[in-house]
Amino acid sequence: MSIVSIKNLTKTYPSFQLDKVSFSLEAGRIAGFIGRNGAGKTTTIKSMLNLVHPDNGEIEYFGLPFLEHEAEIKKRIGYSTGTVNWYPRKKIKEIVDVTKKFYDSWDDDSYRKYLRMFKLDEEKTPLELSEGMKVKVNLMLALSHKAEVLILDEPTSGLDPFSRDELMEIFIKLKNEGVAIFFSTHIITDIERCADNIIYISKGKIVDASSKDTFKEKYTKDGENLEDAFLRMERGED
Repeated sequence: MSIVSIKNLTKTYPSFQLDKVSFSLEAGRIAGFIGRNGAGKTTTIKSMLNLVHPDNGEIEYFGLPFLEHEAEIKKRIGYSTGTVNWYPRKKIKEIVDVTKKFYDSWDDDSYRKYLRMFKLDEEKTPLELSEGMKVKVNLMLALSHKAEVLILDEPTSGLDPFSRDELMEIFIKLKNEGVAIFFSTHIITDIERCADNIIYISKGKIVDASSKDTFKEKYTKDGENLEDAFLRMERGED
């Protein structure tokens, strides 16, 4: 059963249209959402979370219609843009003290577990953190209230290669714990590294949504890797 189901999601702007976007995600799977800048990745993610109001479409989490159960569902999912934009001068432990009040499912043991796993210092403030560490703070906050789904918008953008590789390792560990991860990126090597499924969007339309192996069989030619295939497809080459 799909833990996330998106059907015919549509959003129209004067110069751009998200056109009947559909895909799904199962528990314990990592889906990489790829497309060039401006393809519709962020609009899709914001629509999935009702941060942008779609014109049409169905959004379900855990078999529940999102708009009818938004508050309940948001307690079971985590969202990150890759930055910590609130309380930049507050210590992490102070941010945690505020955040935990919003979640009945908050678990201090889980918080301590991920604090250690991500090697975070709760005495530091967001201003003292690298971009990679800020991503980890968001993940820690989501997982400490036992988020079952992580929705991440460009989490590796701006990270150095070592930090990106470290984050991919964390994704794989979380997947093995049953967490579903949906992350957007234009860095194809990140998809190659950890994704189980690939969802490819171009000009507001889903080109393909399938397993990574199936995607590679369909679109890569002899000697090509995923990045070669993606660049060729974006250029409109056969």
